[in-house]
Amino acid sequence: MATHAYYVPPVNLMGRGCLHEAGKMIENMGIRKALVVSDRRLISSGVAQQVLSILRKSGLDYVVYDGVQPNPTCQNVHDGLHVFQDHGCDAIISIGGGSPQDATKAIGIVATNGGHIRDYEGLHQSKHKSVPLVAINTTAGTSSEVTMNYVITDEERKVKMVMVDRNSLVDLSVNDPELMLSKPASLTAATGMDALTHAVEAMVTPGGFTVTSATAAAAVELIFEYLPRAVRDGSDLEAREHMTYACFLGGIAFNNAGLGYVHAMAHQLGGVYDLPHGVCNAMLLPYVEELNAKHVPGKFRHIAKAIGMDVKGKRDEECSEYVIQAIRQLSKDVGIPEKLSELGVKDPDVELLADNAMKDACAPGNPYQPSRDEVMELFRKII
Repeated sequence: MATHAYYVPPVNLMGRGCLHEAGKMIENMGIRKALVVSDRRLISSGVAQQVLSILRKSGLDYVVYDGVQPNPTCQNVHDGLHVFQDHGCDAIISIGGGSPQDATKAIGIVATNGGHIRDYEGLHQSKHKSVPLVAINTTAGTSSEVTMNYVITDEERKVKMVMVDRNSLVDLSVNDPELMLSKPASLTAATGMDALTHAVEAMVTPGGFTVTSATAAAAVELIFEYLPRAVRDGSDLEAREHMTYACFLGGIAFNNAGLGYVHAMAHQLGGVYDLPHGVCNAMLLPYVEELNAKHVPGKFRHIAKAIGMDVKGKRDEECSEYVIQAIRQLSKDVGIPEKLSELGVKDPDVELLADNAMKDACAPGNPYQPSRDEVMELFRKII
């Protein structure tokens, strides 16, 4: 049997009110002064103030960098790094969803390894572990707080750079559903479909194995049951809590199994058009899996079972059709747009999008390697 390495942050707090427990743990980490990374909207909101209040009560000295954009850029990383260095910080605490988490990991890697963030594009490019990182999550979907993946937009090339680096794993992740109650339905839907994409791709990729398939299947089951509830009623704490578990389970699955062409293509849409990552994933997911199902239909049996299909006596092709239809229906139910043209995507950019997608670090994880023409056709189907 093959040998597998399994990477996950050493401590992961989950459940209602766990933020208060996080304060005690941060206090015991021996941090002298922390850089808090977030965005302006969050810092001015009650959500971030809850976190900052906990940090103050723990006696932690900190400085805030709130310039992170929805798709964090090289400039964001280096602006944050300057604040970290100018104020003599020795750790970083992120507050937010995937954007602050990704920027935090990028700042931490450059802080200990030097150079420019572009130097770390690809797989395990750094030599040294990041400075201590704490990720306090406020959305249920990206899973950046528990993975060694982070994505930074290179503004000059208009490309999303994918970094996969074990040195970027955080030391403490915090998923308190009480921090997510105020999230609007559109963001809840987008991040929830991002979590579903993580789980599905982790189950389809050849890099998956018994442990990743089990956690991914559990994530799929939770998302289909609880995402529609969380979108309908943002104050549904039970649904919010189960979505944090789904986010964690899907995150640790793809962190160790890999992703595929859904993410490879979504990254390009974000890089060129600055679109919400979760929405792009949701729109691409059924089309890419439709292509994959022609080549590896057996990969979809376990997913179909997790969604609720009685797979006994069913052909693999029946299972894959069930899965793809269920994904389309869930996207519709939670209000995901149907066409990329609604978001401003134009056909003349398809060649560039396809070329960059085929170079993306997630592309090799796909079970079937499409041609350039097939990738362009996939984009055009959704435009």
